[in-house]
Amino acid sequence: MRRLLTLVLVLCLPRLAAAQQRPLVTEDPETIGAGRVLVEGGFDYGRDVEYPVSGLTGNLLRLPLVGVSVGISSIAEIQIDGGFHNHLSITKRDPTAPLAPVLTVTGDTTGDVEDFMFATKIRIAPETSGRPSFGFRFATKLPNANNETGLGLDTTDVFGSILIGKTVESVRVVGNIGIGILGVATRGDLQNDVTTYGLSFARALTQRAEVVGEVNGRLDTRKGDPPPGTESRGIGRFGARYTIGGWRGDAAVLFGLTSHDPSIGFAAGFTYVFDAFKVP
Repeated sequence: MRRLLTLVLVLCLPRLAAAQQRPLVTEDPETIGAGRVLVEGGFDYGRDVEYPVSGLTGNLLRLPLVGVSVGISSIAEIQIDGGFHNHLSITKRDPTAPLAPVLTVTGDTTGDVEDFMFATKIRIAPETSGRPSFGFRFATKLPNANNETGLGLDTTDVFGSILIGKTVESVRVVGNIGIGILGVATRGDLQNDVTTYGLSFARALTQRAEVVGEVNGRLDTRKGDPPPGTESRGIGRFGARYTIGGWRGDAAVLFGLTSHDPSIGFAAGFTYVFDAFKVP
């Protein structure tokens, strides 16, 4: 009886569960489906966020964060993610930081847009009873935020990741591993290649409610100190999602995995998926 109930819950979970997974950022290899559009919005807040290049430390509010994913086939989608305003309440300055002299910030706050990310995700192999699903994601982060505000690096970064996902009874487990090629804000002729990672779970409690969690970030693997702005980063998340029809609400607690990341924070938002067009 328990196995039958679990199977019913999994089969009844909305198609949203196979798309991008706010409040998580670890990418599921499953795509949203041909002709479908996913729209998401939300915000997050973190305390004691460090910007080593500009020397600023403070409490960061990112609002609104937005994302759009478009299913261009049954196995592929394109994604655009970013935000229109980041607000940092400055609690500390380091005048010896590499780009501290170029700052135009004179008060105790600063703001800028979020760097936008453009990506393509492709599911390579579907999940079977004995094998996880596999996918690949290629992404480029644009230098939308300015280094004069202290929040941007004015660098373009490129990422490639292998995506793995498997559902075991009522638990969906997703893993990402890849490489990030990061530009160096202080030297236009340098780059730093880092390892990116992510591991998440989503546990269905009912047909509508889930608890979710993850660790996600990047690791600097070069010898010696990394170039400023390319150091290891990581954030853990634990939260919940609730789905009604095509809508899903989410909330999560955040905690940093390195000294540069938020000591504590929270996030909340929504996701909406709808059929937009037919793919020939």
